[in-house]
Amino acid sequence: MLYVFNVVLPVFALILIGYISGRSGKLGESASTELNRFVVWLALPAQLFNFAANSTWQSLWQPGFILAFATSCLIVYFIIFFISWYRKPDLALASFSGLSASYSNTGYMGIPLCILALGQDGFAPAVIATFIVFGMFALATVFIEIGTLAHKKSHDIVLSVITSLCSNPLLIAPVAGLIWSSTNLPLYDPLQQSIAFLAAAASPCALVSIGLFLIQKQKTVAHDAWGPSIGKLIVQPLIAWVIASPILNLPSLWVNAAVILSALPTGTGPFMLAQYYSADGRTISRVVLLTTMGSLLTLSLFLWWNSRA
Repeated sequence: MLYVFNVVLPVFALILIGYISGRSGKLGESASTELNRFVVWLALPAQLFNFAANSTWQSLWQPGFILAFATSCLIVYFIIFFISWYRKPDLALASFSGLSASYSNTGYMGIPLCILALGQDGFAPAVIATFIVFGMFALATVFIEIGTLAHKKSHDIVLSVITSLCSNPLLIAPVAGLIWSSTNLPLYDPLQQSIAFLAAAASPCALVSIGLFLIQKQKTVAHDAWGPSIGKLIVQPLIAWVIASPILNLPSLWVNAAVILSALPTGTGPFMLAQYYSADGRTISRVVLLTTMGSLLTLSLFLWWNSRA
């Protein structure tokens, strides 16, 4: 439990720093908006590019694990998606809800936690899961675009969706990183260092921004956040385990990795996407906070149970 706590604590600390800074007036009312713009257009794309550029296609091909983790993401995404749609038929809102329930914090928490729990062999599944999360990000973007353009003709919607996907820095960056990785060419050192500097700022700035956002008065968002949070922390890892162990009978390393990565709290990606589309991110920020708090218990229980098995 101690190493889970050590990984989760910095997340809480940065959200708290943002909250205190905003509440005390040290950061002004526009700080959250400007910080989000920095993350969306500079820091997070740099982090995604850097991550993808240091991966190889060969290391990512693990079909059993991919099936288990991706299926758990998709099932939870569409469960919450349709629940949200039933309550309010808004395609963009339903997509944000589904993404907040299925978007694991693989980059910031998944990699260090898998290495701590599973050794260096845990790095590979964490990398694979991160790219699957990128795919969920793209899927949500498609639905959001369709939802915001529902009043237009079908060919205009298709053109707009394609244009948005091809111009969204949060989707372009990992694809560009993978393409660069396939060339086996080294990046120019000063350029690599500049990208690394920007990448290092992504997660801290995003978490501080969430803390700033939580200052705003909430209207029933706490209730709305419970469904995605339960789906993220309980339903998704359960589905991943059923597929990885009883159905596919994967080696224990990949089963444990699938459960750990599925049980991670919601990352800041959905919140950043909401900011990119100027959507209401209050419910998503609550989901990030609730799942981060809850994951300390759920992940600790799984790791304790796994160590006794």
